Amino acid sequence: MIKYKGVILPNGLQILVNRDHASKLAAVNILYRVGARNESEHKTGFAHLFEHLMFRGTYNVPDFDTPVQMACGENNAFTTNDYTNFYVTLPKENIATALWLESDRMRNLNLSEEACEAEKHVVIEEFKQRYLNQPYGDELLLLRELCYTVHPYRWATIGISPEHIERATLADVHEFYDLHYRPSRAILSISADMDEDEMIALATEYFADIEDNGGEVAPIPEEPIQSEPRRLEVERDVPATDITIAFHMGNRLSRDFFIGDLASDLLAGGESSRLVNRLVKDRGLFSNVNAYITGSIDAGLFIIKGRLMPTTSEQEAEEALWGELNDLKSGAISDYEMEKVKNKFEANILMGEINIMNKAMNLGYYAMIGDISLLNGEAAIFRSLTRDDVSDFACRCFTMNNSSTLIYRAK
Repeated sequence: MIKYKGVILPNGLQILVNRDHASKLAAVNILYRVGARNESEHKTGFAHLFEHLMFRGTYNVPDFDTPVQMACGENNAFTTNDYTNFYVTLPKENIATALWLESDRMRNLNLSEEACEAEKHVVIEEFKQRYLNQPYGDELLLLRELCYTVHPYRWATIGISPEHIERATLADVHEFYDLHYRPSRAILSISADMDEDEMIALATEYFADIEDNGGEVAPIPEEPIQSEPRRLEVERDVPATDITIAFHMGNRLSRDFFIGDLASDLLAGGESSRLVNRLVKDRGLFSNVNAYITGSIDAGLFIIKGRLMPTTSEQEAEEALWGELNDLKSGAISDYEMEKVKNKFEANILMGEINIMNKAMNLGYYAMIGDISLLNGEAAIFRSLTRDDVSDFACRCFTMNNSSTLIYRAK
C-alpha cells in the first residue's frame, strides 16, 4: 500500500507526494503527458527528440547532469507512445537541487540551433542503428502500421521516418516545447522520508510561479473497429522467420486490459508457460515464443509471436499459434495455472513498492492514466479474475476479423 497526498497548483501542475520511512534517498519524478500519440503524422519522433533535448541545458544551467552529480544523484528519462518521464534520485537533503533543475528546464530550455542540430543527429543515428540497420529492427514498425489506420499508435516513439526529425525546423521544435512542456501537462511526484506537507510546500515554491501559456492539445483520433483480417508478408536478411499475430483489445482502464495481461502470462509467462512447453520444448516448432500486451492508454494490442525453427513451415507455425489461442477460448485452464500467474502479479506489485523510485514513478503514472486508485487496487483486480473471464476475453478478442498477421520471412 502506497500512501500519498496531492494538490493541483493554480497553473495546472499536479503534485503527488509519498513519505517513505525506509529510504535515505529522495526520488523526484516528473511526467509529461506527451508521447508519440501527441504527434502529427507528418512530424513524428518529436517526443523522443525532446527526451534528448531536455538534457542539453537551460539558459541558467548549461549542463543538467553536472549539478545532479554534484548533489550525489543520478538521473535519466524514457519516452513511450503515451508519455515522457524524467527522474532523479539523490540524498533527501539535496531534494531542492532536483526541484530547482526540473522547474528550470520546464520553461527555460535552451533550444538553440546548435543544440537542436546536435540532438537531431543523435536521434537520426539511433533510428538507423536500432531500427533500420538491425536484424528484425523494423518488425515492430511494420506491425504498428498494419494494426492501426488512423490512431497515432501507428508509429513507434522513434517515429515513422528519420526524415521527419531531419527536416524539423527550429520553429517546429519551439512549437512542440511550448505546447507540451508546461505545468498543466505535467505531474510531479516525490517519494522521500520527509513530511508530506513539507514536500508539497517545497515543490510549490519552485513550480508555482511558472506560467502555463500553451494552447489546446489536439484530440487523439479514435481507431475504427477492425472488421476484416489484415496480413503483411515481407522478406528480410535475417536468420529465421518470425510470425506475429496481433489483436485489438481494451484500453488501460478497461477490465479487458487486466484479463489480457493475465492471458498473456498464461501463454508466455516464463519457462513453464504454455507456449514454451508445448511449442518449443514438446513440438520443437519455434526457437522462442512470446505473448504480451502493449499496455497503452488507448485501446492497445494483444500480441503473440514466434521464431520458426528451420524445419517448421509457416502454415504449421501459424496453425500452432492459433491452436493455443483457441485453447484459451475453451476455458481449459487449471487452478494451478491461474494461481501461478496471479501470484506473479502480486509479487511484482509488492517488489515494485520497495524501490523508492518506483513509488514516485507509479504515483505519476497512475495519475496520468486517469485512475490513481489503481496504484493500490490492481492486485485485487487480478485476484478477482476467473478462467471464465479469460475464456470470454479470448472468444471476443482472438477472432480472424480482429487479427493482423505479419510474416517476417528470412530470405
